[in-house]
Amino acid sequence: MKKLSLALIALASFAVVPVQAGTEVTFKQTKEVVLEEECRFRDMEWQVDLFYTGFSGERGAAFKTGSGGGIGVNFFFARYFGVGYEAAWYSNDGVAEHMPLGVNLILRYPICKWNLAPYVMAGAGGAWDGEAKAYGNVGGGLEYRFTNNIGIFVDGRYFYGGTGNVANMRSGLRFAF
Repeated sequence: MKKLSLALIALASFAVVPVQAGTEVTFKQTKEVVLEEECRFRDMEWQVDLFYTGFSGERGAAFKTGSGGGIGVNFFFARYFGVGYEAAWYSNDGVAEHMPLGVNLILRYPICKWNLAPYVMAGAGGAWDGEAKAYGNVGGGLEYRFTNNIGIFVDGRYFYGGTGNVANMRSGLRFAF
């Protein structure tokens, strides 16, 4: 019995000795914090546009070739979807009397790492040049944001309906709030 007791004590001491003789190892849990990519294009965003506009109309079109300026107000109720209202004034055969007003639905796809947002839009409106004309339009463009609140944009559209065939280009500053 003494031999068995001695053998058990010897085994127990060998099991304990390596733990006591070795270096203590502890494992720390590290938390890796992943920051969400900052996007300058936000939900619930108001925008104000100040732009240069140019029209190129076919012969007999209600919107004749000319250029001018305008202002727009957009509201994005989601990062990808918004509505916009705009008014422009431009020279129509040398007379600054042509005034198109329009409403657009806007679909944009922000590329946050580039601060860039391509977009498409479709809408309708009216123009006054002595008589009222209704129109529809479709087009697309590109916006670049320098900061969270300031950017530039350029877009092009095709006007159809009571206006005849007309191409429109706009470029300007966009202020987002």
